[in-house]
Amino acid sequence: MAAGSLALCPLAFGPLQQRAVQVFEQISAMLELLVSGVVLVLLVQMVRLLLSDGDLSLMWYERFGKSPGELAGKVVWITGASSGIGEALAVELSRTGVKLVLSARREDELRRVKESCLGTGKVSGDDVLVLPLDSVAFDTHAGCVEKVLAHFGRIDVLVNNSGRSQRSVFWQTSLAGDRHILELNVLGQVSLTKAVLPHMMERGKGQIMVTSSLSGFIPTPVGSAYSGSKFAIHGLFGALRAELVASSYDINILLACPGPVVSNVGKNSMAGEPDKTGTLDPTMDPMRDNDMPTARCARLLAVGMANRLDEIWVARHPYLTYAYISSYLPVPALARRMSTNFAKRRMKAIMEGKKKQ
Repeated sequence: MAAGSLALCPLAFGPLQQRAVQVFEQISAMLELLVSGVVLVLLVQMVRLLLSDGDLSLMWYERFGKSPGELAGKVVWITGASSGIGEALAVELSRTGVKLVLSARREDELRRVKESCLGTGKVSGDDVLVLPLDSVAFDTHAGCVEKVLAHFGRIDVLVNNSGRSQRSVFWQTSLAGDRHILELNVLGQVSLTKAVLPHMMERGKGQIMVTSSLSGFIPTPVGSAYSGSKFAIHGLFGALRAELVASSYDINILLACPGPVVSNVGKNSMAGEPDKTGTLDPTMDPMRDNDMPTARCARLLAVGMANRLDEIWVARHPYLTYAYISSYLPVPALARRMSTNFAKRRMKAIMEGKKKQ
């Protein structure tokens, strides 16, 4: 009987084995197809990234989302509007018919920017208000808000763009220098936002864009206070965004994170003390070796505003690549090596620049 039972086993389990093999082959084919699809998607995304000068979501919205023309007729208040990104953004938005409030300390430069905006032919003199403002004169901010409301009757968008960069290592930066950067880059933005926010909350809608930086989530050597200030911006305004959403306010918080952009930021950067500016030739700074044109940066910021995005990255490579590696491949050893190598290059450039002066 035992021998007979064993003889029946191949007959009894043969069909089951064949079915198992068929199922295994089907699963293998599905897995192979899935892996191939994932690899194809990754390759497409890598090619898109290599051809991009902004994060992939921003690139998609630039092509398929709302255009900056959607902002036409809105009242947009831009601080730091006398030069650089602020000036370029003002000119870009003026082409769409936006009503502008231009703020910075230098009134003569603001009037020059106003003339550039009027030159686009889409805004009139009454559509552009020049409003001098000192970001660290906190007690004047409420009065500035009243002036804007008296002129336009509302504030649809606040662009916190004022700030200062830094070109000094941690141990050569005084505590007064650290305080200067933090007050200007952080408390100045917070103070004006606190002055404007009640008006937006009363209306139940609005938008606040803060010009942060890739340095807001990638520690930047030879700019510890600057990088720290941008990290703080992400924490403060990220928390504000969550609070507004939880309270059902339709107020968008957009963190704009540019990399190196063509501007006077290097010439105006702090070098250790509040009253000292950087003297390094921008062409010798490894951080400035592939700057994005200011007009292109402004265009992408306007796209982010029109589509009410939460965060955008605007940079050329390799800085855009660094941002993706830092965010999606957070390998501590790799991040430390990248930071150390960049610090060595930048500190060497600064020392060589000083020797030639």
